[in-house]
Amino acid sequence: MFVRELALRDFRSWREIDLTLRPGPTIFVGRNGFGKTNLLEAVNYLATLRSHRVGTDGPLVHSGTSSASVTGTVENVGRELTVQVQINAEGANKATVNGSPARRARDILGILRAVMFAPEDLLLVRGDPSDRRRFIDELVAQRGPRWAAARSDYDRVLRQRSALLKTAGAALRRGGSEADSVISTLDVWDGQLADLGGQVTAARIEVLNDLRPHVTESYASIAPHSRPATMRYRAAAGPEIAVEAFDASDITEILLGRLAELRSKEIDRGVSLVGPHRDDIDIVLGDEIAKGFASHGESWSLALALRLGSVELVRAEGIEPVIMLDDVFAELDAQRRAQLVAFTESAEQLLVTAAVPDDIPDTIGGARVSVGVVEDNGQRHSVVSDLTPGEDAG
Repeated sequence: MFVRELALRDFRSWREIDLTLRPGPTIFVGRNGFGKTNLLEAVNYLATLRSHRVGTDGPLVHSGTSSASVTGTVENVGRELTVQVQINAEGANKATVNGSPARRARDILGILRAVMFAPEDLLLVRGDPSDRRRFIDELVAQRGPRWAAARSDYDRVLRQRSALLKTAGAALRRGGSEADSVISTLDVWDGQLADLGGQVTAARIEVLNDLRPHVTESYASIAPHSRPATMRYRAAAGPEIAVEAFDASDITEILLGRLAELRSKEIDRGVSLVGPHRDDIDIVLGDEIAKGFASHGESWSLALALRLGSVELVRAEGIEPVIMLDDVFAELDAQRRAQLVAFTESAEQLLVTAAVPDDIPDTIGGARVSVGVVEDNGQRHSVVSDLTPGEDAG
């Protein structure tokens, strides 16, 4: 699988660019802030419908414009599909496949499979639970739109139920019959939240179970003298949810029970206290959770193992993903650089960014693209300033 054509319009610092890419490595070189990472971010967005740097889509739209577009032509075993996403600063995004409108933007998920390794990945080990939830949810979403649908619907129900909890709390403080009516409505929302929460959690656990052996093996190859690494799911509703044999309906029943137990607390606080939005993924080194005690080197090795394991997960499904390395060689020591180079040698397409050419190991060949910036009406925007012969750009 590889991206043959990439076109951006008003995406971050890029007003307009059309790139022709080929299998093998392509290296984008430019100073920090020039926009090279934005190119990889755009490719990753086509694969996940999320940015790896921000939690909302607004910053992806070029300042002063109402929307951005990312278009990619993806070749996979001789089959070619062109996908486009219109990212709106306000309102729902739109997508097309070969020019035909998709019913929902998420319908394009699964067409492009990609794995990105970036400096931000250190947060997967040292950051908040939201960083690890995002990681596992992206892997789930890339398996296809139906996997992403449950999470989208869950988020909608969660917002509505949380608003109702606040209303219920205010009604109880005022007294009267209004409180009974509001609280009875919670039963309906509890059922929807538990049902969708069961689906989201079951999908996460399934992906985690598939991913775990690849991460363990990848870490062992990176740090052969370290303690073994593994992963486990930690649910706010209780440890029994992480049992592998549980399916979505089992998890739904547990969530319903916990929601009933915690209703008074939830109304007092005005928030939903259990569900996949409060779960975490424990990254374990030896017998201890890595966050808080793993050394800097161990944390980088774990972060790298998570991404290398993700590549192997996709390969186990019979797909060779696009691999993207965003300015990571500057962060790694010589040993980890060599291991990453060896691992990516078999990639069908490898997209790499670097601030200076010397950061790229000599063993990585391929096309080189220089990224610069120009001033236009008082605004800076990115441009391709130089290309290796044989590459095309507009």
